[in-house]
Amino acid sequence: MNIHAGKGLFLANLVALALGATLFAGAFPNPVFENGSPFLAWIAYVPVFWLISRTTVAGSVLWGAVYGYASYGLFNYWLSAFHPLAGVIVNIIYLVYLAILFLFLKMAVTLFPKRGYILQWLLWLCFEYFRTQGFLGYAYGVTGYSQWQLPPVIQIADIFGVWGVSALVVFPSAWLASALDSKPVAQQQAAKDAILYRKARFKPDIIPLCVWALCLSAALVYGFVAQKDYAVEKNARIALIQHNTDPWLGGIVEYRRNFDKLTRLSDEALREKPDLVVWSETAFVPRIFWHQTYRDDEASWLLVKDLLDYLGRQTTPFMIGNDDGRREPDKNPNADEKYRVDYNAAILFEKGAIVQQYRKNHLVPFTEHFPYKKQLPFFYTLLKDADTHFWEKGAEWTVFDINGLKFSTPICFEDTFGYLSRNFAQNGAELIVNLTNDAWSKSLSAQMQHLGMAVFRAVETRRSLVRATSSGQTCAIDPNGAILAMAEPFTETQLTVTVPIMRETSRYVRYGDFLPFVCMIAAVAFIIVGLIMKKAGKNPSTS
Repeated sequence: MNIHAGKGLFLANLVALALGATLFAGAFPNPVFENGSPFLAWIAYVPVFWLISRTTVAGSVLWGAVYGYASYGLFNYWLSAFHPLAGVIVNIIYLVYLAILFLFLKMAVTLFPKRGYILQWLLWLCFEYFRTQGFLGYAYGVTGYSQWQLPPVIQIADIFGVWGVSALVVFPSAWLASALDSKPVAQQQAAKDAILYRKARFKPDIIPLCVWALCLSAALVYGFVAQKDYAVEKNARIALIQHNTDPWLGGIVEYRRNFDKLTRLSDEALREKPDLVVWSETAFVPRIFWHQTYRDDEASWLLVKDLLDYLGRQTTPFMIGNDDGRREPDKNPNADEKYRVDYNAAILFEKGAIVQQYRKNHLVPFTEHFPYKKQLPFFYTLLKDADTHFWEKGAEWTVFDINGLKFSTPICFEDTFGYLSRNFAQNGAELIVNLTNDAWSKSLSAQMQHLGMAVFRAVETRRSLVRATSSGQTCAIDPNGAILAMAEPFTETQLTVTVPIMRETSRYVRYGDFLPFVCMIAAVAFIIVGLIMKKAGKNPSTS
C-alpha cells in the first residue's frame, strides 16, 4: 500500500471514530440536545463497527482505546466539575474496556466474515451489562437509556430490563455496518500482512433484519398495550424539597442557612397536606444521631437540636438524607477518630424521633468507597488527600412503612441500577423514593442523564418513582415511565405530587437480568463454534 493510501485509511478511520463518539454522546442529554436525541442511538455504532471491519487486530485495540476515551470524555464531560481526576479516571477505565471489547469485536468478524455482526451485537450487549457490575459498576451510557423519552419503546423493560431496549437499539448499527460490504482494492504482498484499503458497497443480509423488525414490531405493540391508566389506583401525596444548594459547601454558618431554606420550603409544602416530606441526599449535613448522642461539637449540636425541635412540631413524617455517624470500633479501631463510621443514610422521622433508616448499599467507586486500601495503599492515600469522603456500605434492603405506605429509598446514583429497585420491590416496596445530590456537577446534562435512567426503574418495577434532589431533576414518574411533574432545575422550590401506589409484580422483578446471561451464553457458543471451524480448516465465510 502506498503512503497516500495509508494516510487516507488513517484519516477515514479517525473520522469514523470521531463521528461514532459524537453520535454516542448526542443520543443522551447533552448541552446541544437537552433531553438527548434518542434516534441517534439507533445508528451511533455504525462508524464503530465499520471501522473494526477495516482495521487490523492490533489496530482494533488502539482504535478501541481512543474511542473509549473520546466517547466518554464527550458524554461525561461534567465529571471534571466534581474533581479534575474524576473525568480522567472514568475515561481511562473506558479506554481499557473499549480496547478489550474492540479486540473481541474484531475476532467476531474474523471468525465469521459474513455474519460476524450478530456476534458483535451479542458482545456489545454483554459489555453493557458487565460494566455495571462490581466495584467499578457504572450505568451511565448504557444504550437503552437513550430511549427514556419514548414510552412505547421502553415498556419491554418490565420484562427484560433496560437490556431488552439496548438489544433493539444496538442491532441496526451492527447490521448496517456489515451491509456496507468492503471490497479490497490494494494489499501487501504477503497475505498475513495484508492491510486492506476498502471501498464501501451496500450488501444487506435480509433474514436477520426481518427477525429484528418482527421483534421491534412486537415490542412496540406491547409498548402501547402495556401502558395503563393509573388514575383509579390508590395514591399518595409526597412533598419533594429542592433547596438548590450543594449541601457540602461551606461550614456551620452555611449549613444553618441551608437548614432555614429547607424548613421554609417544607412549610410551604405542608400547606398541601402531603403524606410525606422528603429532603434530598445529605440535605442536612451535621450528623444527626452523632451530635444528638455525643455532643462533641456545640455549634453542630445546636443546629441538630433546632432540626429535632422543628420535626417534633410536625404531624407529617419527614424523610431526610444525612450522614449517619456511629461509633463502631470493630470497623474503625482508630481512637483518634472516636471510632466513627459514616453511612450515607435516608432517615425517617416522626414527631422528631428516628423511626427507620436506610444506609446506601451501592457506593460510588473512588469517591465514596475504595476497598483496596491494603492492596493499593498509595492510591488510597492519594484519594484521602484529595478530601475524599469514604462511607461504609449498608447491608439491608429497608422498606419503610408509614400508615400502610410502603416505600424504599435508593440514594444518589443507586436509582441507575435495576437490581437495587428490583430488590426493594421484592421486599415489598410499593413506591420508590430517590434522594439525590447532583448539584456538584453544575450541569443540566448530568441531571438529565440521571433522570433518564430513573425512568427505567419505574417501568421495570411498575412502581411510581419520586426524586427529591438538591438542584434537579426533582420529579414524579408513574409506572408507565411518564413524568407527571418536574420542578424547574437550579431553583429553590418544593414539588408536591400525587402518585399511584402499586402492588403488582412485574416479570423483571420476578426474574431479573436474565437477558444479558442469555446473550453471554450465545456469544460464547458462537466463539467456540467459530474456533472449531477455523481449527478444522473450514471456511466460515458463509457463516
